Amino acid sequence: MTVSDVLQSEMTAVAISEPGGPGVLKPATMPVPEPKSDELLIKVAAAGVNRPDVVQRMGLYPAPPGASPLPGLEVSGTVVAIGSDLETEWLGRKVCALTNGGGYAEFCVAPAGQCLPVPDSLTMKEAAALPETLFTVWGNLFNRGFARDGETVLVHGGTSGIGTTAIQLGKLFGLDVIVTCGSDQKCTAAKHIGADHAINYKTQDFVEEIKKITDGQGVDVVLDMVAGDYVARNLQCLKEEGRHVTIAVQGGMAAELNMAQIMMRRLMLTGSTLRPQSNARKSVLADEIYKNIWPDVEAGKLKPVMDESFPLAEASKAHAHMEAGNHVGKIVLTVDK
Repeated sequence: MTVSDVLQSEMTAVAISEPGGPGVLKPATMPVPEPKSDELLIKVAAAGVNRPDVVQRMGLYPAPPGASPLPGLEVSGTVVAIGSDLETEWLGRKVCALTNGGGYAEFCVAPAGQCLPVPDSLTMKEAAALPETLFTVWGNLFNRGFARDGETVLVHGGTSGIGTTAIQLGKLFGLDVIVTCGSDQKCTAAKHIGADHAINYKTQDFVEEIKKITDGQGVDVVLDMVAGDYVARNLQCLKEEGRHVTIAVQGGMAAELNMAQIMMRRLMLTGSTLRPQSNARKSVLADEIYKNIWPDVEAGKLKPVMDESFPLAEASKAHAHMEAGNHVGKIVLTVDK
């Protein structure tokens, strides 16, 4: 079924006019995308705002070949058209999706394998705030970091979208969760969400605090979005045979490491970035999330921590709000009916 069968030919979207600050995000009129054979066309209700969108807007994280140049890596909405390889049962379903880009728009395409059903327990705003962080935390903390029941993890950025999701998933799966935050207020918020301990990295040395909290034992896993000079400090926080998982490089791409310590203590360093992974790999993650996490979502046991929502046309304000660094949880854009 093609777009022309059921829809208007044009839509409002938010484009990046040129690399730069939030003001370069401009509403624009452009064609409604046509779904490929394995894709769904979604009439967007809401779109999540994530740090990769900010980095893309700045010109530092270009869209992969073949992906939409529009920002927006997660949406919720209703399926209104389908690719030729898909069953018509998809039509009319409410879904949330990890997209390959293009979420800041009235309509967005996404591979069917990267879509999950929206249960009654979630609003459409909440549904739009789940995919990017769930795929990232599940794929890194659990798949790459091998976190398991009874272990202790350190998560940097405890009140970010990733951090709040990691806290909630960690508690669902029996982990002790320690986070770092940039203020006492954020530390309080993180503990309210479920963190066992929260460290104000601006007033405390998190390496020393980890030693105190763990009686000198250290943590099993570090989920790190800073990189740079944090890496060597993170490794000091790990137990023997601990795992260090990098998911972003906000503090810089280069790190100086003592390889002898890594060998002697049998540490594991790994990491990933989500967007460049194949649709097949993302579909595997979606299946794992549906099996292992979605029952808790459906039961209302897991919901995203929501910060603020903005109309689609005010995407620049949403980005400015994210960059101000005062948010707790997820920021979303809403699309008028």
